[in-house]
Amino acid sequence: MNVVVARVADIATDIRSFELAPLDGGPLPEYAPGAHIDVHLPNGLVRQYSLCGRREDSGAYLIAVQRGSASRGGSHAMHALRAGDALRIEGPRNHFPLDVTATHSILFAGGIGITPLLAMAEALAARHASLDLHYCVRERSRAAFLERLDALALRAHVTLHVDSEPGKPALNVSRVSGEPAPGRHLYVCGPAGFMTHVISIAQQAGWDDALVHREYFNAPVAGKSAEADEAFVVRLVKSGRAIPVAASQTVVEALAAQGVRIDTSCEQGVCGTCLTRVLAGQPDHRDLFLTDAERTRNDQFLPCCSRSRTPELVLDL
Repeated sequence: MNVVVARVADIATDIRSFELAPLDGGPLPEYAPGAHIDVHLPNGLVRQYSLCGRREDSGAYLIAVQRGSASRGGSHAMHALRAGDALRIEGPRNHFPLDVTATHSILFAGGIGITPLLAMAEALAARHASLDLHYCVRERSRAAFLERLDALALRAHVTLHVDSEPGKPALNVSRVSGEPAPGRHLYVCGPAGFMTHVISIAQQAGWDDALVHREYFNAPVAGKSAEADEAFVVRLVKSGRAIPVAASQTVVEALAAQGVRIDTSCEQGVCGTCLTRVLAGQPDHRDLFLTDAERTRNDQFLPCCSRSRTPELVLDL
């Protein structure tokens, strides 16, 4: 889908919002809270950004991008865009859906992780559903969308945690999440360290993994070196082909070299686009998309980053 950058605005320190309108003037596909789009950038990169527009704004998609010092090129390319620039996008896709049947939803946002959770909070508030949103930032100037969070429908449900402001309540995940109970759901998005902190406390409190929803923006640098990886074979059950995967290759790269292409997007094991069914063998899961329970079943994996613990992995391809 071709879109044009209709408007660019600085909404917080290092955070810029972008309104993307259809180039042909036609309608944009609808989406549910938690959805993202894949943006094809002028430098050839493809990046995923959560849709965070208001429910009533149907003429354009709204995304917000934080320029990061450790960026691999995506955020800098986005911040170089100006109104009138044309882009290609794909989606929307939703790997971070909101469960509207929940009796209570607890949302934890760290930094730019507010983008999908803002859309969720507004959707829940519109349904008069029970929710709490905790938004953590280092400085107030880095908090985005404060005017929307202070809207009448949301303000009673939002707590802003600012590290640099004395007297501001520090986030106590254990206290605010409370005891797990049927119908209670927890959502978290933000920097990897923030998410690990929230998820680990929830797990220690006995929260079922299926009720702890998470979305990573970037994968942390893997601790395992490529030199420690071993070669293995993937067998494609539909064609009967056996394709070797070298220690220096990803499964996606090995398949592509043999003319077998899998849809990918982030190539970091974050977005879930390349999720593939596993029929036999034991994957070496290195993604941030699957839950612990899903990994334990070993019936699917993300070939953009994960490998195999067994000499052969049989795939439903």
